[in-house]
Amino acid sequence: MTARFLQNPWRLLLAINAAIIVGVLVHKIQLPPYVPYIHLLVDYHFGFIKRALIGTIVALFTDKVPLWLVFALGGATWLVTLGLYARLFQTTFGFTAKTLPTFVFIAGSPFFLKNFMHTLGHFDIYGCALAIVLLLVPAGSLLFVALAALFSIVLVLIHHIHLLMYVPTIITIVVIRHYLAHGCDRTNVAFGIMALLAVSALFFAAQFWGTMPVPEADFVAYLKSRMADPSRTDLLQFAYIWYQPLAKEISDTWGRLPHNILGVPVFALLIWLHTPLWRYFANLIGALASDTHRRLVIAALIGVSLACVVMFAMVFDYSRWISNWAVCMFLILHAVKMLPAARETPLISAEDQTTNIFGLIVTLIPRVGIVRPF
Repeated sequence: MTARFLQNPWRLLLAINAAIIVGVLVHKIQLPPYVPYIHLLVDYHFGFIKRALIGTIVALFTDKVPLWLVFALGGATWLVTLGLYARLFQTTFGFTAKTLPTFVFIAGSPFFLKNFMHTLGHFDIYGCALAIVLLLVPAGSLLFVALAALFSIVLVLIHHIHLLMYVPTIITIVVIRHYLAHGCDRTNVAFGIMALLAVSALFFAAQFWGTMPVPEADFVAYLKSRMADPSRTDLLQFAYIWYQPLAKEISDTWGRLPHNILGVPVFALLIWLHTPLWRYFANLIGALASDTHRRLVIAALIGVSLACVVMFAMVFDYSRWISNWAVCMFLILHAVKMLPAARETPLISAEDQTTNIFGLIVTLIPRVGIVRPF
């Protein structure tokens, strides 16, 4: 049976991933949703503030926010993201026996859907979902660039750290799918620059002028008025983040650095376990028909990675940042696959035993975490 598994394990690994995701969900719904719940309470009642878009949308439908809404909304977003990614993979690769190892390494990665289940209710997944939409819709006109700008604005309003987390990947997708595929002219370049400046200006407004303008006691009292169960005051313990300046966030991050940096070797190991996928990605870039395309893709990968490094220096949720970096790499891989290639790139082998073992280990890791590994 072991020999048979090593020869063709991929369907079984897919089933194991599904079972693990269910287990992560069962574990998640038993934990208090401290940060996700308070984000559903905060809206623009006191004026423009950071991290308030989702709460504002929720306020349009209900005056009292029940606790279960965190899991309902987060679960629905997770399912939508799963459906979008399945459609993207089908469009890019198709679902066959030969493409199954690639699907397992991406969709079954502890960085991706399993970790999004663990961080259910957090805002990261929205960036992923909107980036996938941009990989699926037509990209031939300026409407595509405008849609990308709109998505970026929405993400910054959800949480301004998206400027570092998913906006660089959205920019990469726009460059690959619109500018490289359809060419550059004065109009679309100027439009792209103006869109980028608008998103950047919004980020600075949220970062430096988006703090809560009323005393914290008044803010907390308002949040209690929106809670379905106001006795759960423990769920409001993170109200201070709407008052915390950037300098304090950086100070806290560097204060925790000696302890949190111990997780870096674990992150490196998790990245190494995806070696068959990274090898395929490198071969895909090497097979591009244009040297210019190749150089620009490499530059984009460096830029997205540097944005992740900046996040590491600013906020200490290291497991989330590295997980989203990996997801960005997965999505850019799909974008690169859409570019003209000089030759066909062989997919991840379904018969190599070393690859099978790596796939098994990646499958069995249930998640990466939020701050520290696991």
